[in-house]
Amino acid sequence: MQYSVVNLTAVKKHPDFRVDAEYYEPKYQKLEKFLLGKTTSDLNDYSTFIKKGIFDISPNNYVENGGVAFLRSGDLKDEFISSNEIIQIAENAHEKEKKTELVKNDLLMAKVGTIGDVAINLKFEKLNFSQNVMGIKIKKDYKQISGFLLAFLNCSYGRNQVNRVLSGQVQQKLTLQDIKKVKIIKFSSTFQNVISELVYRAYSKKEKSNDLYSQAEQLLLSELGLLGWKQKHKLAFVKNFSDTKQSERFDADYFQPKYEELIELVKKYKDGFDELGNLIKIKDKNFTPDEKEQYKYIELSNISANGEINGYAENFGNELPSRARRKVVKGDVVVSSIEGSLGSIALITENWTNALCSSGFFVVNSDKINSETLLVLLKTKIGQMQLKKGCKGTILTAIGKEELSKIILPKINDGIQKQIKGKITEMYATKSLSKSLLEISKQGVEMAIEKNEEETEKWINTELAKLDKK
Repeated sequence: MQYSVVNLTAVKKHPDFRVDAEYYEPKYQKLEKFLLGKTTSDLNDYSTFIKKGIFDISPNNYVENGGVAFLRSGDLKDEFISSNEIIQIAENAHEKEKKTELVKNDLLMAKVGTIGDVAINLKFEKLNFSQNVMGIKIKKDYKQISGFLLAFLNCSYGRNQVNRVLSGQVQQKLTLQDIKKVKIIKFSSTFQNVISELVYRAYSKKEKSNDLYSQAEQLLLSELGLLGWKQKHKLAFVKNFSDTKQSERFDADYFQPKYEELIELVKKYKDGFDELGNLIKIKDKNFTPDEKEQYKYIELSNISANGEINGYAENFGNELPSRARRKVVKGDVVVSSIEGSLGSIALITENWTNALCSSGFFVVNSDKINSETLLVLLKTKIGQMQLKKGCKGTILTAIGKEELSKIILPKINDGIQKQIKGKITEMYATKSLSKSLLEISKQGVEMAIEKNEEETEKWINTELAKLDKK
């Protein structure tokens, strides 16, 4: 059992009069004392502003193209902002909220969801953000070390400062004043640049991995003659009663002509087509976890837009939720069955073998289509439109096994499958390298805090040499 004894006078001196026990946990008091012995600056000293974003914006201000990126808390899933899911707002809407504009090398912190997650903007020339995000606009003189600031805030010495100031019981939150006072330990400009360069290299690898996925997708769509095809949603159309009787569906969207058009195009593929149920195996038997064994558990929210598993929970079998009933092995593809997250599809690599995933996923594999090609097929419009078509229900709309099995897929040429596999395999390897570089940057900051810069730089060079040999 851990406990702390705190004088009432100390509590009263706190500007927010914090009386919650968590705030005074021994590890946080130890950290506070440790930081007092270091040369530090407040995060606010590095920035021109730290503020929350736009409180209210009309959906009429959203645009598909030509607008300004608008970041929400869900877009901060890792240290880098992905452009795959970013929405845009009209330029004139952005101009009205110019006071919260961020540019390259500025930082963002999530205020809800995974509170305290920090990301760096290295992609957009300018962007804006929602009220659930905290924008940190870095001063011009410190732009070159934004990568270091990111690594510090995400290492244990930064993250624990943020975790300490979380407030609220039902829904936790961060206050601007608390974040402004986060202490950044000072290092030499040389060391800060070393860490920043690691972050920028990691970003370059992450972008390369995204590009490799795009290449694989374009290769597949080009092979099918669907590269420039766009579906058209019709407001009115006529179907025979016999069609509704045969399908046992009466919902209008199920009969949208765009689905028939897509399926007919797939059926024209030169190497043929078949129903998904004839091309794959669906592993839908429930697995009962051993109560005394620990498992990695993957949920729908852990899957990123390009098929990456970017998080997990780890618990003993008796502590896992009841939906943790699908066991996965290398080569499986997990496919979300829930409308609203149908894009949550990922390839199970060796790092996730024997992990568990939610019963909200289908777990599939095939000896006719390699896993990498199956991943891309199901994440393109070919799979996504048919998955959406198959969804039904009222409270929780989802696609069932029977409808999943009816999805029409092309029998992709073996040569094309081999090319796609090569690109997806390289994508995962490049993504892994990006993560390794980020981890080195965070561990490097921690080592420099606990030891010294010279020893840390030697360690960094050794770790980089190991990566070069892989």
